[in-house]
Amino acid sequence: MAQILAPSSQWQMRIAKNSAPASPMTAKMWSSLVLKQNKKGTAKSSAKFRVFAVKSENGTINRMEDLLNLDLTPYTNSFIAEYIWIGGSGIDLRSKSRTISKPIEHPSELPKWNYDGSSTGQAPGEDSEVILYPQAIFKDPFRGGNNILVMCDTYTPQGEPIPTNKRHRAAEIFSNKKVVDEVPWFGIEQEYTLLQTNVKWPLGWPVGGYPGPQGPYYCGAGADKSFGRDISDAHYKACLYAGINVSGTNGEVMPGQWEYQVGPSVGIDAGDHIWISRYILERITEQAGVVLSLDPKPIEGDWNGAGCHTNYSTKTMREEGGYEAIKKAILNLSLRHKEHISAYGEGNERRLTGKHETASIDTFSWGVANRGCSIRVGRETEKQGKGYLEDRRPASNMDPYVVTALLAETTILYEPTLEAEALAAQKLSMNV
Repeated sequence: MAQILAPSSQWQMRIAKNSAPASPMTAKMWSSLVLKQNKKGTAKSSAKFRVFAVKSENGTINRMEDLLNLDLTPYTNSFIAEYIWIGGSGIDLRSKSRTISKPIEHPSELPKWNYDGSSTGQAPGEDSEVILYPQAIFKDPFRGGNNILVMCDTYTPQGEPIPTNKRHRAAEIFSNKKVVDEVPWFGIEQEYTLLQTNVKWPLGWPVGGYPGPQGPYYCGAGADKSFGRDISDAHYKACLYAGINVSGTNGEVMPGQWEYQVGPSVGIDAGDHIWISRYILERITEQAGVVLSLDPKPIEGDWNGAGCHTNYSTKTMREEGGYEAIKKAILNLSLRHKEHISAYGEGNERRLTGKHETASIDTFSWGVANRGCSIRVGRETEKQGKGYLEDRRPASNMDPYVVTALLAETTILYEPTLEAEALAAQKLSMNV
């Protein structure tokens, strides 16, 4: 996250119009997803990513491609809004489309909508209606034009947030005056694993077998070291087009595993941007014929897991003398270690073992430049006496609304007793 310096507003960004090849990837054959520049004349509408056509076994290109890529802007003022929400598992994403007939500038101008919650595990069949409240808008990289992606949260018809709506509580925390005054920044490192469709085995791995040991794959290049780069690159560009504050990407330690970074984002925006970036990644892997996994330990054994390291700072931490505020935040985090671990993702106990650049799930620790700790502080932060901390505990499948809100709550709103603080400082060998 060293390249992340300050939040930026990228949602007005435009990119050149692109097209994509027609062949999907299968478990048997990796077919490139390189996005080629469309040399044909363009209409006045903004750029978009071409939809991948389906290629049948005999090589015939599905003629739906032309219809899927129709530019509607010269013919109608209406546009398509893709309403996106989190499903019943708390990690799955659902979406459906509707036509909007007039221009909008803010999510509040969009109509609320409903869906069948009994089909997503979020409501009983006899009272199945769940209401979608539009909360954030992004440009649609799949349809292009004026079409949009809409991040929604979910409520009962009476206006109460349903149990899987974690955004509602996060918004309450981020609207607290103490939190607002501290302008919390988040930089989130989302790791993920690409799997072959039919066998659910990492991309680039021999089916039923293993590649060579870890070492050459992290940030590596070459057909024997990098598997899925085109998906990573397509996702990177699609996120920039959508207005997501994505700041970088890289291949990870385990082959077939990748990471992208989002941020710094302020407050609730961090959760919105991560969820929409995950949705875009799901759509791209869907088109590529590859399975996206956010499992924190997809392969047992001597292989790295997948995390979602969360870099965090407050205004006080970023100002002169901020290192003392960072140490105070670490003390507070140590006192609520169990609460954080319980909210940091399912299956995280398989990842946080004390090996493979992780700390033990049972023990809180911190250190400077130590990737085997719960909380890492960078050398530059120590040197300058101000900056940020990195919480390395969250799993790849964590809910960013939960994690970001919990960090703000623990470090800004939580007030431990002086006795508890003194005991924690002694245990961590920290002078505060």
